[in-house]
Amino acid sequence: MSQLRLNPLTDRWVAIAVERASRPGDFAPRSQPFTADGRPCPFCPGHEEETPPALETYARDGRWLVRVVPNLYPAFEGRGAFTVETLGPLFSQAPATGIHEVLVFSPDHSASWADLDDKQVGLTMAAIRDRVEEHAGQSAVRYTQAIVNHGREAGASLEHPHGQLLGIPFVPEELAAENRGFATHDHRHGECILCATERAETAVGARIVWSDDRVSVICPFWSASPYEMLVIPRRHEPHLAEAAPGDLVAVGRAVRDTLAALTRLVGDAPYNLVFHSAPHHADGPFHWHVHLLPRITSVAGFEAGTGVRINIVAPEQAAAQLRDA
Repeated sequence: MSQLRLNPLTDRWVAIAVERASRPGDFAPRSQPFTADGRPCPFCPGHEEETPPALETYARDGRWLVRVVPNLYPAFEGRGAFTVETLGPLFSQAPATGIHEVLVFSPDHSASWADLDDKQVGLTMAAIRDRVEEHAGQSAVRYTQAIVNHGREAGASLEHPHGQLLGIPFVPEELAAENRGFATHDHRHGECILCATERAETAVGARIVWSDDRVSVICPFWSASPYEMLVIPRRHEPHLAEAAPGDLVAVGRAVRDTLAALTRLVGDAPYNLVFHSAPHHADGPFHWHVHLLPRITSVAGFEAGTGVRINIVAPEQAAAQLRDA
């Protein structure tokens, strides 16, 4: 089983998951849906026996369109409580209990989120909502992270389009920091920081990539990397699982269309999609949203050592280029 170890310098948990080193590699040419060792792609139709039994299947006319399956190489697994064991003043550990699932959001091996049609986007967002809601019912899971890693440089180990859902037994520092940001702005100004950001960016206009009556996509003023985008549903809702169906679909379509624009602009770049929702059962001013993080530049020593990112494309320039694309 994986193990959590606390870094006392940063007060952040690290997951030690040595079994994940056995994951298969892929990224053969897209016309060849096989893994690196010659086996058929486990996510392609007809090879369902290569994965554990599906937890959820979304089908139409007798063929599946979206599947959710347990991850064969889980970083978090088991239903036990989050119990921290202290081995001295410097060493604290806990079992990495939780849930780790794979979301196969297209049967097409050569597709990506940017290629999904409207119905497929809707099914994918419904699957994310349903699984987050299921995780929330597990008492030992405090937070669920939904992600999509596109490309090897972004952390994907298989080419077939897929995402992951990880239900974990603690609230990670990244979410805790966002929670503090929401709480501080609400205390000082009496409103949600993302509602205020969406309204202010709409008024300025320079960093808006896409906007309609349900969702806005911006290159935020504080962008830390080239073409970083923030997808904000206009309706305030802390929990993704409780968002209106129309808002879920609108966010999924906005992600698709901006990814298509990014591809036209810079090619098939690696990227991460990160869905942030309030921790399960938490109340407060949080506003669910999506981070779209292209991996166009690398993190160098200064950035790794200080946490201060250097962005070589101003967000105003990035938004203008994405709008044109």
